[in-house]
Amino acid sequence: MKKIYIAGPDVFEKNSIEIGKEYCKLCEKYGFKGLYPLDNVIDFNQNKQKIAQDIFIANKNLIEECDIVVANLNSFRGKESDSGTVWECGYGFALGKKVYGYLNRKGNYINQFTKDEIILENNIAHDLDGKVIEDFDYPLNLMISCSVEKIVVGKFEDVLSLL
Repeated sequence: MKKIYIAGPDVFEKNSIEIGKEYCKLCEKYGFKGLYPLDNVIDFNQNKQKIAQDIFIANKNLIEECDIVVANLNSFRGKESDSGTVWECGYGFALGKKVYGYLNRKGNYINQFTKDEIILENNIAHDLDGKVIEDFDYPLNLMISCSVEKIVVGKFEDVLSLL
């Protein structure tokens, strides 16, 4: 049975354990075994940096064990996907794993910006800090968009139904 690493900022939700259990049930429904980061057993009676290192190693090991990474790439604390999730996708890609993502929105990355958040200079869009806004007709930054097999507009189960 193929294994799916379930990546995303869902681990930060108040009901993250329940979310993980639901995702793993959905994996089973589609013939996969789900690997959820919070399934790891971590000793929280250590200093914070040791806990962080243990979480990192445990999640890295799950990615190495999986066949597929399915990532929640929705914006998290801003206009970008969660940086930890993006790292997990990149690591999976580097290991030769199939990586899939999902978003709850349509459109290109630049469409997340309102007209009030864009300054045009020589027909190039810049944000209010003067930085260029990517416009490659991808829903996310080109590095993540080019490294995933497919980005689905929908939810976790919508990706599973395509595998």
